[in-house]
Amino acid sequence: MQAEHERRVAELAGQVKAFYGRREPFKVYHGSTNSTRVLEFDRNRMVDVSEFNHVLAVDPERKTALVEANVPMDRLVRATLRHGLVPPVVMEFPGITVAGGLQGGAGESSSFRWGGFNETLNWFEMVLGNGEVVRASRRERPDLFYGAAGAYGSLGVVTAAEVRLVAAYEFVELQYLPVKSFEEAVEVLAEQVAKKPDFVDGILFSREQGVIVAGYLTNTTSGPVVRFSRPWDEWFYLHVKRRMGKMRSQREAVPLVDYLFRYDRGGFWMGEYAFRRFEKPYNRFTRWLLNPLMHTRKMYQALQASGVSQEFIIQDLALPPERALGGRRDALGCWAAAGRRIIPRLSGTRVWPGGAAEVPGGGAGCGRRSPGRDVGGVLRRGF
Repeated sequence: MQAEHERRVAELAGQVKAFYGRREPFKVYHGSTNSTRVLEFDRNRMVDVSEFNHVLAVDPERKTALVEANVPMDRLVRATLRHGLVPPVVMEFPGITVAGGLQGGAGESSSFRWGGFNETLNWFEMVLGNGEVVRASRRERPDLFYGAAGAYGSLGVVTAAEVRLVAAYEFVELQYLPVKSFEEAVEVLAEQVAKKPDFVDGILFSREQGVIVAGYLTNTTSGPVVRFSRPWDEWFYLHVKRRMGKMRSQREAVPLVDYLFRYDRGGFWMGEYAFRRFEKPYNRFTRWLLNPLMHTRKMYQALQASGVSQEFIIQDLALPPERALGGRRDALGCWAAAGRRIIPRLSGTRVWPGGAAEVPGGGAGCGRRSPGRDVGGVLRRGF
């Protein structure tokens, strides 16, 4: 499989080098997308990386997985769970790929411990714009290693990466903590981070109503077990909202994979808009009936085919705690009817460029900041 990977990389590098020689721009076709942008491709001005979708090796002793760039999260998790391991940061949509998480600067509910998905990589392989194939790590080309996070593919075409792994557990035990304001949400979020859970994030349903959710990995549970992946299961955000007033002292256990991809069905809460658009009843029966269409892969296909994504804005804001509180009115603007999600980020997490963390070996203009300054959270809202 490694030999076949090297063949694909050599072919890709040749294509990129040819575009470079002609000074001709090109697009990268992945075969699927988790982007809300309208995508159009010209077969004569693109490179196809859809076949870079193989898990090349899992090393249980080193706790690493060598994967191609177009491997989606659900395939990566399935492959590593066979060895009792899992990536420490898993994007909540199963179709998000390794390269997508790296270059999109993905942060999830475990990022306060591990940083963004890009920081869980030991190294990645990339074809640069001139066709050169290079490897980037914390020691080798560190500017490229850190710079690729949030670059959205503008620095090159990622072809493979080595992902660090941690021990997998059977369940995530969740504790729900209601909050009554954005200020309280930030305060409770910080309190929970100090308690060192394995996961923590939250949903704000309005200016006066929200829930912070802390999760602890476990192989045993004394409370009820709930699931979110089956057609008859409730969507996660609705489950949280409907039980919000009862939760301060209650815990629930969720199977690990159900927790990791808990937002897949309904796409956070954006699936609700599909029912509104087509004037269909929005209830548990109709969500069960239309379940095959309500997973994020299908929803993104529908967004691309219909162009509906251009009628909405989905915004991620990465804010230090003091900025999140001080500028919340300007940052949040109007509130959506459904909700928004907030997650803490690791102190010192690296983002590029300018105003970012210290880059080892970086010179002037590399975007330094004082160590230990917190990135307070990523707030997602749709309206």
